[in-house]
Amino acid sequence: MALPAGAAGAVGAELAAGVRAWVESPPLRALVGHFGGDWPAGDVPAVLAGLDDFSARHWDFREGRERPEAREPAFDPATSRLVLAAADALGLVRAAPPALPRYAHLLVLGGLAHACLRRTAYAAHLVRTVARVTGEVAVLGSYRALSPAETRMLADAGMTGCATEVDALDAGVRAAFGVRVPSEETGEDADHPHRAWSSRTYRPAGLPPVRVLAAPSSEPDRRRAHTADTQRFWAEHVRLRAGDPVLMVTAPIYVPFQHCDALRTLAVPYSCGIDTVGVDPALALLARLPEPTLTPGRYLQEIRSAIRSLRALHAVLP
Repeated sequence: MALPAGAAGAVGAELAAGVRAWVESPPLRALVGHFGGDWPAGDVPAVLAGLDDFSARHWDFREGRERPEAREPAFDPATSRLVLAAADALGLVRAAPPALPRYAHLLVLGGLAHACLRRTAYAAHLVRTVARVTGEVAVLGSYRALSPAETRMLADAGMTGCATEVDALDAGVRAAFGVRVPSEETGEDADHPHRAWSSRTYRPAGLPPVRVLAAPSSEPDRRRAHTADTQRFWAEHVRLRAGDPVLMVTAPIYVPFQHCDALRTLAVPYSCGIDTVGVDPALALLARLPEPTLTPGRYLQEIRSAIRSLRALHAVLP
């Protein structure tokens, strides 16, 4: 199933049609039915609200915790096969190449430590061999504290001294782009890491500048910065113009929800284009950075994330 179009200048009607096609698709209907749900009645907002509520009851294994702390449900083989087939059909499994040969900017989204290294390595591969970037590479994260397991993983990869997500992203940038010292560095310390921000810009030879940005939370009393916060914060720090094509790199499992977040926070207000791709696991340079096993429970959790992101996008469409 195709996600809502990310072409520059896509109008509300086009995006709304894309939301409806994904949400009302046969794979999602089959999942809801298999888990005992009746398809929500009403227009698209009502369907999205019903699916949000249903997925909260049946597919929310995080229950307010970080992703690595989510419980893992036990499914019978038939259910597992159905979930994996639906995730594949809904765009959460396979990597796709960038659609264009040139982009104004490339965004790399943060995540767990292994993801920070994989995504920065893939971004460096893209700008060197696949897609020309005329503006900047922006690597977006927050001051989320790393877990002990993440710290051990980084140490095993030869990277020490990392305490936060943005530290892991910065280490990944220095390794992947062959840089050591930022040419520009600014930021603001705060009384809480949810309010702090920082920006470091590197200038690798023969490549576009690379900015590592840690964003503050838009709700610092409640949570750390999330994907939409980092996207908005970046847009405020770059001259994003109408019509600019923007390439965004994440993991395949997160493509639907993070693509729709970017449509809401970047494409709708700035009229830019959004092309979201997942890291290609077949790339040889990523062999030393394996990704943890993705389970049916993980896929259901991120199908729920996609539903919620689509609901938020649909609510802001003109």
